Amino acid sequence: MSSASAARPLEVRHLQLARAVAAAVAAAMITFSPDHSAAMGLSVFSGFTILSAILLFAAAWLVFPSGQRAGAVLLGALDLVAGMIAGIAPLRGDITFFVLVAVWALATGLAEGVAGLRGRRAAGASTRSEARDAVFVGAMGIVLTIALGVVLVVSLLSGPGGYALDYTIAEAHKTFTLTGITIGVGIFGAYAAIVAVYLGIAGFSPRKDAEPALAAASHDNSGGAA
Repeated sequence: MSSASAARPLEVRHLQLARAVAAAVAAAMITFSPDHSAAMGLSVFSGFTILSAILLFAAAWLVFPSGQRAGAVLLGALDLVAGMIAGIAPLRGDITFFVLVAVWALATGLAEGVAGLRGRRAAGASTRSEARDAVFVGAMGIVLTIALGVVLVVSLLSGPGGYALDYTIAEAHKTFTLTGITIGVGIFGAYAAIVAVYLGIAGFSPRKDAEPALAAASHDNSGGAA
């Protein structure tokens, strides 16, 4: 292990696990809430992005060495701005949800994806693995943008009242209405769930360069003892 790596109090896996927890909380709040309105969706989104920003800003100094902090700072800044806008109560309407979340997802998706693609050229196997994870999360952001864009267009083309589909659950003896915003908030919840699972797995996965590093350390120790 290099002295630079040893100097860092935390590793990228710790950031991945922290982001996974934040995404899991957001996904759970949406999944188990009967209210899928724009106000509720933006409230969850605001908390999720602001918490993510705090984690990324902290990671910029606790995880990444000098010269490699720009990506985390940029993502944190994008998250913070989006979270603060989503926290403005008078703006919490359907259009705001679709536009804000879609623009955020595109901006952060491109930023993280490009950073991941650049990182895949790094020499270390562990670094390449982390870069691949970043590419996946970035791609999920772009997918979220496309999905929200499609739902918004369909909703706008459905007329002044937007998209609405009534359906009945016989077991509950209730009739519900599926609207564009309900679908949009649900899509964001699905995105958060996928990111939570992926980053959770990535955080707990062993790094490919861990065994060679341990072997080298063992060899050096045995040589020193000899």
